Amino acid sequence: MLNELDKKVIKGLQRDLPVCPRPFLAIAQELGLDEEELTAAIQKLMDQGYIRRFGATIRHRISGFQANAMAAWAVPPGDVERVGAQMAAWREVTHCYERQVAGDWRYNIFTMIHGRTQEECEAIAQKMAEQTGIRDYVLLFSDAELKKTTMRYFQQKTP
Repeated sequence: MLNELDKKVIKGLQRDLPVCPRPFLAIAQELGLDEEELTAAIQKLMDQGYIRRFGATIRHRISGFQANAMAAWAVPPGDVERVGAQMAAWREVTHCYERQVAGDWRYNIFTMIHGRTQEECEAIAQKMAEQTGIRDYVLLFSDAELKKTTMRYFQQKTP
């Protein structure tokens, strides 16, 4: 069970981290905690499995990457680990994960490729195909970014 300190810490973390040299110090101060208290509480929540990871969300369109494509790859089951590791290593890839195939959809590895243009994304996918030997893939380009928010587990109460 989560205690009140756990909930307080989760509330403090369920937003963007401040861009500063010591973001956990800034959050600790907002929560009325010492930095050490906060980081100890975070470590406890991680050890218990409540917090699995910290991630960064890049606003890729603002940073100059106007094109992005979800590449879906048909990878033989015995090659998933090898191919997944190779694909995840590309700096242009921000997500790489495996999904179970379903129905007529034969693709089981997905990579999010970012580039400055659609043509650049296509060229990156082609190079990835050459490197891995996986030639059966499809590129799904984004038309619009509809949501990019952090999950909220505990909401602030409104009067």
